[in-house]
Amino acid sequence: MNQVLTETIRVTGLFGYPVIHSFSPAMQNAAFRALGLNYIYVPFCVHADNLGAAVESVRALGICGVNITIPHKERVIPYLDWVSKDAALIGSVNTIHNYNGTLKGYSTDGPGFIRSLKSIWRSPSGCRAVVLGAGGAARAAVYALVKEGADVWVANRTFLRAVELARSINTATGADRVVPVDLLGDDAKNALLRADLLVNCTSVGMYPNVNAQPVPEEWLHPGLFVYDQVYNPLLTKLQKSAQQKGAETSGGLGMLVHQGAASFEIWTEQTPSLDIMYDAVLGAMGAGHSEL
Repeated sequence: MNQVLTETIRVTGLFGYPVIHSFSPAMQNAAFRALGLNYIYVPFCVHADNLGAAVESVRALGICGVNITIPHKERVIPYLDWVSKDAALIGSVNTIHNYNGTLKGYSTDGPGFIRSLKSIWRSPSGCRAVVLGAGGAARAAVYALVKEGADVWVANRTFLRAVELARSINTATGADRVVPVDLLGDDAKNALLRADLLVNCTSVGMYPNVNAQPVPEEWLHPGLFVYDQVYNPLLTKLQKSAQQKGAETSGGLGMLVHQGAASFEIWTEQTPSLDIMYDAVLGAMGAGHSEL
């Protein structure tokens, strides 16, 4: 079944700046079609200055819901009517649901990341993890890892943001498991050399800047599992460098699919096919649509 563009169609989408790199439209629209749902998913390029108006348009236009991506995951919260406990604790929202005119905010990033990580590596319980970044995606990953029982160093170029993230997660969870480090200093290097898991939550290495990587190759080592949340390209410069050092790696496609599936369930109350979502993204990438 194809989406029928009439007044009965339910509109979902993506708010971000930029959104040209996203494969979520291909993935979500394939999942809608597979279940015969008259929904459509549309990317919207939303500048920071227009975020409030864009969020209000969800209510005004009767849009069913949207995903929120860089750089709006933290900034969007004041514009919402209700936020889930986990999203409030981490200070980040990646999914909005328009529930009869009430705008509800959720974070599916953390659960999507953990489900993907467990499917390709192992439970992070008891592991030592380094998380790169201090934005919404990093907050979700750090919170999820701490809930699973990991010890986490959070490394960011702006050290004060790492400090704030660590303090807020430690306070929210009641556990002193998160330590901030300056990504530009020796503490980050030393932490990574002792780590079991590296999670890149920055956009460094994302298309079109495919020759960039967030940490030097000499910081990587055998026995490290590198999870790069960047999914375009499928094999990032960070992954290539890690593999050359004997480390195992994964890109962010699994997280994209799992968090997208969780958003899909919030909007439709139905469970999508993960295989169809994977195939849709891979098909779009294989066809050379790097800008979707």
